[in-house]
Amino acid sequence: MPMNRVQFQPGLSMFEFQERYGTEEKCEAALAAARWPEGFECPRCQGHVAYAFRRGRQPYRQCGTCDYQCSVIAGTILESTKLPLTRWFMAFQLLSQAKNNVAALELMRQLGVSYPSAWLMKHKIMEAMRLREDPRQLDGRVEIDDAYLGGERSGGKTGRGSENKVPFVVAVQTTNGGEPHRVCVAQLPFRRTALAEFAAQHLVLPLTVVSDGLDCFSVAAPGGVHERIVTGGGKASVRLPQFAAVNTVIGNFKTALAGTYHAFKFTKYAPRYLAEFQYRFNRRYRMHELLPRLLRALVLAGPRNSALIRAPEVPC
Repeated sequence: MPMNRVQFQPGLSMFEFQERYGTEEKCEAALAAARWPEGFECPRCQGHVAYAFRRGRQPYRQCGTCDYQCSVIAGTILESTKLPLTRWFMAFQLLSQAKNNVAALELMRQLGVSYPSAWLMKHKIMEAMRLREDPRQLDGRVEIDDAYLGGERSGGKTGRGSENKVPFVVAVQTTNGGEPHRVCVAQLPFRRTALAEFAAQHLVLPLTVVSDGLDCFSVAAPGGVHERIVTGGGKASVRLPQFAAVNTVIGNFKTALAGTYHAFKFTKYAPRYLAEFQYRFNRRYRMHELLPRLLRALVLAGPRNSALIRAPEVPC
């Protein structure tokens, strides 16, 4: 069997990570570079001259034009954190380079922080991933299918009607060889209006959508071609070659969840866990660059306090 070049590509090793980000000063410099890639820009007057100083252990910049002072983490998703940047950067490394997901409990043990701190760190990082992936668009040949998180509740409804199941849609753009290329996932009810909004936001021309016979998918190819294949259900339907890419992605996602998390609140936090998978999948070709790219997503996400992170997500 030939070697899968994506699976066996070198990532950012722990040795390289320590060389690049092993001290607080190196982390500060990397965060500043991610926030101001073209050089310092004052948040107030957009001036480009700044003077660096420290207040306690926090690095600050003072604008040479208007004297406005801001810390390196102000205005980013790390704003107000009391943890050293080295702890945060180690969390970035663990979440970006692991083959499967990393649970908050594992972060707690690896970083030496409390469980509430580890949980908040993980969810802030996943929120930045969600915001970065929100504009994602697919084109060309796209396989689309429905899936669910959660099992059936004892004594409740079965199948799609189960009260404990959270529905989500998976759209997979394929290569010319039929391999998964890019993916877009979203938590939403399987109704025509919801699928139409998803398609309008995430699918663009030229477009050929391949779906099963579910009626709501009839709106999933705005202006494009819709190949509707009635599968008949059952195990045989998931082996159809027309849906190989989307079924592979769904299987990988569910395997990653089952192998990492004991449980999480599907109905409240599903969009972030979906976004974490989507973010990493769509950047899997260049794992060595994943951490620097994640830094950029974190500084663009804006502040997110604990109350906002713990608030329910609104399905798209």
